[in-house]
Amino acid sequence: MGVEAGAQAARARALAVLRIRSRALAVALLPAALAVILLAGAVGDRLEGPVWDAARWVLTPFAVLVLLAAAGVALVVARARPAMSPTVPVTEEAAPDLYRMVRDLADRLDVPAPSAIALTPDCDSWLEDRTHPAHSPPPAEEHRDIAGAGKQALRRQPVAPVLVIGSPFLWWMRVAELRAVLAPVIAGTGPSAHPDIAAARRFVRGLDAAVAVASEPRRDPVSRAVLAGVGWVARLLLRSCRVHAAELERGVAAAAAERAQAVDYGLRIVAQEQVGLAYAGWDRLLTRVALPAWRMGRWPSRLDAGVVAALTELSRRDRLAEGFASRLGERPACDLLEEPGTVDEAASLLAARLFHGGPAGPGPDWSPVDWSEYPDEVVDRKWRLDAARLHRVLDAMGVRPATGPTAPATVAPTLSRVLDHLTDTGPAWTAGNTGATGPAAGSSGPGPDPAPSGEAGPPPGRPDSLDDEDLAGTTAPSATLAARLSAELAREEAAPSPAAPSPASPSPAPDPAALWDDRALPLFPLQPPRTARELLADHLTAMVCCAAMDTAGATPGLDWLDGPTLLIDGERTADLAPKVLTLIEDGDATPLRVWLSQLGIRPEKPVRLG
Repeated sequence: MGVEAGAQAARARALAVLRIRSRALAVALLPAALAVILLAGAVGDRLEGPVWDAARWVLTPFAVLVLLAAAGVALVVARARPAMSPTVPVTEEAAPDLYRMVRDLADRLDVPAPSAIALTPDCDSWLEDRTHPAHSPPPAEEHRDIAGAGKQALRRQPVAPVLVIGSPFLWWMRVAELRAVLAPVIAGTGPSAHPDIAAARRFVRGLDAAVAVASEPRRDPVSRAVLAGVGWVARLLLRSCRVHAAELERGVAAAAAERAQAVDYGLRIVAQEQVGLAYAGWDRLLTRVALPAWRMGRWPSRLDAGVVAALTELSRRDRLAEGFASRLGERPACDLLEEPGTVDEAASLLAARLFHGGPAGPGPDWSPVDWSEYPDEVVDRKWRLDAARLHRVLDAMGVRPATGPTAPATVAPTLSRVLDHLTDTGPAWTAGNTGATGPAAGSSGPGPDPAPSGEAGPPPGRPDSLDDEDLAGTTAPSATLAARLSAELAREEAAPSPAAPSPASPSPAPDPAALWDDRALPLFPLQPPRTARELLADHLTAMVCCAAMDTAGATPGLDWLDGPTLLIDGERTADLAPKVLTLIEDGDATPLRVWLSQLGIRPEKPVRLG
């Protein structure tokens, strides 16, 4: 370990954590030590009498119980599998240039090289210790690590942590920028190799893993009681060393940053701007582009390549980002991979699992989609399915087809039917309003009971009370339709899909060899569930887009920053949302009808549904 001030502070905090461990061990051994003294006194005829005999009879069994409890806690802490980040492993054969660059950086920083490289579908990079036996590393003779230990490596030698790199960095950053950004991360292997710091980290990770083991649900009351005690002890020790562990990590980070100042410091300042830009583009791509596809059962297989397209589009629109696109002429960091497309596909599938909870591999209901196919396979299909759901709800509510001289003779789904239903001149909806009765306002005549027989539902014209706050300020027809859409979508999501196991079949047990627990997916949900108002706006927009495609020759498109978009004569339409909101909130369809007329969209014509 170097002489950096941060490294010395980290070692001091590590010793504080180890002292807490030693005190816990001393507390566990104290009753046994007293029992040994009492037993030794009895053997030497020194501690005799009824009082000492009673003390021996009480303390000796108590000491045995304490030792057994301490041994059980120590066993759980030692054997519990520490948490490990889900990543895509990258072997040296798949990225020799990347491994060579990392080795060169480690040599320049005079620190041990990371033992391996992995990618994560996030805009971050860090070092991760994976030396625990539960992580099942390959044998030494088959494990080719960066440090080049070779077949002569000994298992007892300390193993450097794994370098985890954010996959968007490889596609957006240039090689020099990636090297500058990774320098302080790789410099952290120096303090991490110190025995005291490594031992303190292992102890804290073991306690954290023991708490997780104790928190798992179990049916056996005996194991529940035993693990509850183990969890209590582990939480107590974690609280005792929490401050020291946090300061230890700060010291390690400070030491790494200080050591990395000697390598590409000027370029690192410029590269940090690219880190923030990549994060913004990645977040926008996931929430606006990838999430609609995931909800359709499709996962984009080139998310990292999409980041480049999204940020290039941002640099074209935003003057503040003009200079960023000029860097694209330099060598991208993804060139350090032998097969960037394969790695991108694996990272994209992992992103879908982490952020949406998709299956582990492709299947009939979970297939990849290329960016060139996205408009037809995702955007068009999404709009038509939403439009079909909208008309199913209107049918269930008893809303009749549109009337008038331009209405079609056949009972076919039209945009006019939706506009006529939502047009209302009455008061806006307010929380707790129960003034609307009978069929939903705006329907063109009496219809069947909106609530199916035997199924409880909100009164007609009044949404569920949970949606009152969200639907405040909307018209009564909009509030009712939004609540019904929300309930319909909830029923569809609750219904088992063909690929999902039936409720009667037992769920498969988790694989004990799995490196991370995937039973609580998604681990990082991108957005909270859509509100009823947002669902109505999405479905109404989808209906307008379907009418535009079927009557005005519009086409579905992909906007890298905003997701699905409607293209008319090859131009993106960006002024539809305010008109949809005006219809929902005020019941005024005039702005939307004028917009439709200007673009030649005929709302009275039937549309094709999904």
